[in-house]
Amino acid sequence: MRNPLARGLVGLAAVAAVVVLFVVLAGGDDDSSDKAGTTETQPAGATVTTGQGQANAKPKKPATPRIVVEGGKPRGGVQKLDYKQGDRIQFVVASDVADEIHVHGYDVKKDVPAGGTVRFSFPARIEGVFEIELEGRKQQIAQLKVNPG
Repeated sequence: MRNPLARGLVGLAAVAAVVVLFVVLAGGDDDSSDKAGTTETQPAGATVTTGQGQANAKPKKPATPRIVVEGGKPRGGVQKLDYKQGDRIQFVVASDVADEIHVHGYDVKKDVPAGGTVRFSFPARIEGVFEIELEGRKQQIAQLKVNPG
C-alpha cells in the first residue's frame, strides 16, 4: 500500500493534467466583433455559421447591431432590431449629427455628439414594437421589436 504522501502527489498530478487539458482544448476567446467603423446590423440572437464543422466549437457571440446616422438619417434606412423578452437589448449608434437618441416605450434616452457614438444596453422587459429616433429631428433610425420569451 502507498503512503499518504504518494497518494496526494498522484491526485495533484491528475488535477494538474485535467486543468492543462481544459486550457488546451478551450482555446482563446478573442471576440472582436464590435470594431469601430463597421456597419453591422445583425440582430442579437442570430445564428452564426462558421463553416468549420467542429463538433465542440464554441458558437460566436452575435455582433452588436450598429446603426450609422449620416446627414441626420440612418444609413441603409430604418434598421430592424428583434429580441425576445428576457434578452438583453444591445445596440450602438454612431452619428454625424448631435441629437438625443430616444427608445420609445422603454423611455431610454442618450445624447450623442456630432461624430460620436453611444452604446445602449438594457433588459427586454416590455413586449411590442417601439420606435428608436433622433428625438430633436423626429427622425426614426430603428424599429425595436420585442417578442414573447
